[in-house]
Amino acid sequence: MKITIWKFPLMVIDNQIIRMPKGAEILTVQTQNEEPCLWALVDVEAELEARFIDIFGTGHSVFLFKRTNKKYIGTFQTGQLVFHVFEAKDKDADFQSMENEFRNGC
Repeated sequence: MKITIWKFPLMVIDNQIIRMPKGAEILTVQTQNEEPCLWALVDVEAELEARFIDIFGTGHSVFLFKRTNKKYIGTFQTGQLVFHVFEAKDKDADFQSMENEFRNGC
């Protein structure tokens, strides 16, 4: 087992899938050079898995989304905008189609 810390760039969109080694421990989310990034402790020898990330702007409704099982990761700012990042533990139909694309290599 070889453990290290990897950086994963984020897009400022409602939901997305990040490919990371199985069992990775998400450490934080911050900006680097004005771009949001997530850092995780990973086993570089582990196979990749899909992790489901939700991002909400301050003042935006979180209840518009069906997934209720979320783990707070962190908050980042870009200019005057503030965003809050969660890992979704269950998936809705949008994530199901994204996961299918992930598995098919798109």
